[in-house]
Amino acid sequence: MNKLLTLCAVLLSFMSWAQRSLPPDTLSIKTDRIRIGSEWLDYSVEVGTQPVWDTDGSEIAYLQYTYYKRTGVNNETRPLIMSFNGGPGSGSVWMHLAYTGPKVLRVDDEGFPIQPYGVKDNPDTVLTDADIVFINPVNTGYSRTIPLSGKEVDRKKFFGIDADITYLAEWLNTFVTRHNKWRAPKYIIGESYGGTRVMGLARTLQEEQWMYLNGVIMVSPADYQVLRVGGPVSDALNVPYYSAAAWYHKQLPNDLQQLSLEALLAITETYTMDILIPALAKGGSLDPKERDEIATELARYTDLTKSDILGLNLAIPTGFFWKNLLKEEGFTVGRLDSRYKGIDKEGVGMRPDYNSELTSWLHSFTPAINYYYNEVLGFRTDVKYNMFGPVRPWEDDRVNTREDLRAAMAMNPYLHVLNQSGYFDGATTYFNAKYTLWQIDPSGKLNDRMQFKGYESGHMMYLRAEDLKAANEDLKYFVKQTQTNGKPAKY
Repeated sequence: MNKLLTLCAVLLSFMSWAQRSLPPDTLSIKTDRIRIGSEWLDYSVEVGTQPVWDTDGSEIAYLQYTYYKRTGVNNETRPLIMSFNGGPGSGSVWMHLAYTGPKVLRVDDEGFPIQPYGVKDNPDTVLTDADIVFINPVNTGYSRTIPLSGKEVDRKKFFGIDADITYLAEWLNTFVTRHNKWRAPKYIIGESYGGTRVMGLARTLQEEQWMYLNGVIMVSPADYQVLRVGGPVSDALNVPYYSAAAWYHKQLPNDLQQLSLEALLAITETYTMDILIPALAKGGSLDPKERDEIATELARYTDLTKSDILGLNLAIPTGFFWKNLLKEEGFTVGRLDSRYKGIDKEGVGMRPDYNSELTSWLHSFTPAINYYYNEVLGFRTDVKYNMFGPVRPWEDDRVNTREDLRAAMAMNPYLHVLNQSGYFDGATTYFNAKYTLWQIDPSGKLNDRMQFKGYESGHMMYLRAEDLKAANEDLKYFVKQTQTNGKPAKY
């Protein structure tokens, strides 16, 4: 068997070097081990492609995946985590090589690039408690569409919220069947847009694939119901994040700066819900005296000037904050992680020239993922690994996938939710994520099955060494906590 797999890998290597495509249905397997404390954990790595089929049975795309399976144990009943990143259009590289997998990229303890690039063992990996598969949706990573003879690819089958959820649910059904995981407790994890994706997948897997999950994990989730709709609530929910970022850079007044981050955020969260949202909802009818008082308080919480806040009608755009928080020092701050600094051509404006955090991450992730597949796993191909793939235009009219998650939870007493967010994330802010959890079930009847965990880092909170350990421990605990141990699924 091993000789056959090795031969498949060699043939795959020659085929993929000769043409810029991969076979739509193939795999190679490698074994490895990692030291966890005083013990060794043995595992296999399956790198493969699996087709996406059209309704007539024709292959219209293939998804490349990487499946980590602990060896020497009963895998048929061992928990399975199915992992997605976001974008839309992002490959699975981020959580694969920095969070839950057995290897993480070489960065410093705060997540900044160091050379030589590469990977190292991740002793905090969730592989101790669950098998995990990292999936690249169409046109991300090594995954691609397959044009039918003489026809253009029908992009509407892949590139939109509903289309994305529909074909991925079907693909997951096949993956679970091929790997004999129907009896295993199953989890889906999604980062950023992946949060929108997994909220929708939870219901579609149940209703169209008859696959019932034990858990949905949302990492820095993007809730399009807030992000795309906008308005007073959307504007106000960013303020606690503004305070967190200003606190990190030591820009707040002394009485606020000396507080712990948790104590500060408790104050700004209460202010946002009780005072700011009602005030913004009043719009032009807001009393001038109250408007002035709110601008004064927002200046304290954000380190922006009162005159600027008044000029923005109390609704501070995120881009303006990233551009102006450290303006006097000559820096911008990052969008996805405001611990990162950037330098712009001009010192004034409404938003930074570039995302300083993303350029830093691409600096280290891109060489690491290419090195890892080519040199460590022996998966050699001329196909480019798309860190971000061509998926636009993207249909995102149906934004309320949080209702899908509510319905799935109501119908499945086993289903629990874990949210993990970084306090310094300015793209999908932590308080936005809290608000999403509150809005999933207005009745409050599902509250005991939803958890929120926050970390002193950004969008990819796991890049910071301290949070890498904490976030993995939280995830492992969630998996253990949601095992049913023979308890029937009933209310």
